[in-house]
Amino acid sequence: MASRIGRVLVLTGAVLGLVTSPAQARDDGAKTSPNITHVANIPKQGPFTASDAFSTDLAFQGRYAYQGNYYGFTVYDIKNPAKPAVVSRVTCPGGQNDVSVHGDLLFLSVDDPVKGDSCRGAAPTSPAFKSAWEGIRIFDISDKARPKYIKSIRTDCGSHTNTLVPDKKGKAVYLYVSSYGPQNDFPHCKPPHDGISVVKVPLKRPKDAKVVSKPVLFPDGGNETQQTLLVPTSGCHDITVFPRKNLAAGACMGDGVLMDISDREHPKVTARVTDDNFAFWHSATFNATGDKVVFTDELGGGLGATCTQAVGPQRGADAIYTVESGRLVKQGYYKIPRHQGAGENCVAHNGSLIPAKGRDIMVQAWYQGGVSVFDFTDAAKPQEIAYFDRGALSPRDFGGSWSAYYYNGYIYSSDIQKGLDVLRITDPRTASAAGKRLKVLNPQTQ
Repeated sequence: MASRIGRVLVLTGAVLGLVTSPAQARDDGAKTSPNITHVANIPKQGPFTASDAFSTDLAFQGRYAYQGNYYGFTVYDIKNPAKPAVVSRVTCPGGQNDVSVHGDLLFLSVDDPVKGDSCRGAAPTSPAFKSAWEGIRIFDISDKARPKYIKSIRTDCGSHTNTLVPDKKGKAVYLYVSSYGPQNDFPHCKPPHDGISVVKVPLKRPKDAKVVSKPVLFPDGGNETQQTLLVPTSGCHDITVFPRKNLAAGACMGDGVLMDISDREHPKVTARVTDDNFAFWHSATFNATGDKVVFTDELGGGLGATCTQAVGPQRGADAIYTVESGRLVKQGYYKIPRHQGAGENCVAHNGSLIPAKGRDIMVQAWYQGGVSVFDFTDAAKPQEIAYFDRGALSPRDFGGSWSAYYYNGYIYSSDIQKGLDVLRITDPRTASAAGKRLKVLNPQTQ
């Protein structure tokens, strides 16, 4: 989401190959390509309807979807995607509350300092206080209707996002905790902060979870001088792992990196790139074979209207790289081809692969730019093939699709203000994905 500067939440060439069909106008004002159907919407309810109760990231497990929110998280039954049902809502304030799941455990990332580490008494406080807490919260979700808080782990500079990494013996999982925004007067977040925290969670003893290492990824400080950066490198924003190849890709504010994670507790940077068009390296997604990476740029920190004609097609876009002999080689950019209004926050955000046979296809959230599906099989000439655009919020507000992921035949979009959307794509280029079934999806664990 909107990037934190100084530990404060700040809401602040041509497009390559357009092949999207003309839009269809819908009764509710949304526009879609003809190959997208809006199947269902579940609005936010209860305490999650507050003006600052933003819906955030998603994870999936069997017939359930888990949606983070600045006020907690929601468990949905999605056995029938056309009629998703709320199973439980857990009130547990703490931005962003990005979520990942494994077995009977759920993990929440907290990157806003609070007075207490549990869900009770989690009132906002200053990161300048030694008693302030930020980090990872762990829940038991064996009973989906009654999740139970287990414990918390403090991590340096909090946890903006977390990436779940299974160990090689199946006895534990690791969480790669990304965070940033150090200042000298923050006792738990002092500069330099040029790495991540690694949390080990024993699956049979989750209460023993703890930080086991703090790898320094940028011993030289990283990219700190590029004039166009929103903030210089000071940790990472998001990491995606490809455990089968012992690979990870990190989006680290000023740098995009590849990492060797063969030693799960001590990931090492093996390749690094910068881009003069990028303001904030936000997230990364591998293709199915691990030889391409899509990096996103969160220009404007999430609230900026950066999908306008004036901003252009190469800023606030995706950059697509191939992995060649361990190096990252840039091939092209992708940005949605529809110009949004000056009042619509819009920029590349979270997405995942659609597992189409023989093709590299990704679905991605673009805040008020909606949901876009694009084919990057030809990495130099990515093409949009489908989209869903709800249109501008009225009155003007921060909103739109935070995350859009493909899971077992449907696209699920976490809308910041509107709740959970379910979409279905009907297109010959994605048809081969329809029969593929996953048991679990943490999108940053490929």
